[in-house]
Amino acid sequence: MRLFILGLGYSARHFVRRFGASFSQVAGTVRDPTTRDDLAGLELHGFAGSRPSDATVDRIRESDVLLTSIPPGNMGDPALAALGDLLACGHRKIVYLSTIGVYGDHAGGWVDESTPPQSSLDRARMRVAAEQAWTETAHGNVAILRLAGIYGPGRNALVTLRGGTARRIIKPGQVFNRIHVDDIASAIMAAINRNGGGTWNVCDDEPAPPQDVIAYAAQLMGIAPPAEEAFATAEMSAMARSFYASSARVSNAKLKRELGVTLEYPTYRHGLDALWRDDEMK
Repeated sequence: MRLFILGLGYSARHFVRRFGASFSQVAGTVRDPTTRDDLAGLELHGFAGSRPSDATVDRIRESDVLLTSIPPGNMGDPALAALGDLLACGHRKIVYLSTIGVYGDHAGGWVDESTPPQSSLDRARMRVAAEQAWTETAHGNVAILRLAGIYGPGRNALVTLRGGTARRIIKPGQVFNRIHVDDIASAIMAAINRNGGGTWNVCDDEPAPPQDVIAYAAQLMGIAPPAEEAFATAEMSAMARSFYASSARVSNAKLKRELGVTLEYPTYRHGLDALWRDDEMK
C-alpha cells in the first residue's frame, strides 16, 4: 500500500514511526518542507492551502491510503477546497482525524457515536461540517476517527510540570477523555485494514477531571502539585477557557467491538506510568 498524509502533525508522525514499514511508499504534507529537519527520511510536500504542485498531485493520485489530519478553517476543509475531485477516488481508503469535541456539553453524561453532535463552539461545528464533506467526497468510504485529548512523548502532564506551566483548574463536574498517541496509531491502522467506512471514538476507558491528571503526574515525579485554582476566577485565555465548555464521558465500546482495538494505555495512569519510566531511562 502507498500512504499519503495530508498534515504531518503530532499524531500522523507518530503513526508513521510505528507503522510506516507497513507501506511501500509514505509521503505527506507540511507547510514548509525546508524547515522540517525532524522529518528527515520522509518524502515531504509543501501544502499551505493553495493548489499543490504537480508532484504532490501525482503522489495523492497514486496513493492507496489517504490519512488526513488538517483541521478545517472558517472556509471549510482546506484540503478538500484545494484538491476537490482528486480526493474522490473510489478505491482509495481515507482516514479522517476528527475530535470528540463535536459532541459538546453533556454535563458529564455518557455519549457514543449515535449521539448527535451539538457543540456550541465554532471550531467543533466546523469539524462536523468537515466530517460530512469528507463522507460525501469519499462516497461513504471514509473512516472518521474522533480523537480525545491527545498526549504522549513530549506532550503530557509530566512535561508541563517540569516546565512550570501546569495548572490545576477546578471546575466542579468537569470530566473528559484522553488518548495516548500510541493508541491513536493502532486505531488508524485498524481503520485502514477494515473494509468500508464509519465513525469511531478513539478515547480511553476513564474520563476524568483534568486536575486529577496533574496531581497523578506530580506524584510520579515526587513533587507537590500546583495549587488549585477555581475555574470561575482563574485567569485564562479565551481559547484555554473554551476547553472547559464541554463535559462528557465518551464511550469507546464501538472502537473495541468493530475495529478490534485493545488499548495499550486504557487510563491516563497507564500512559503516565509508561512515559515516566521512559523518561527515567534517558
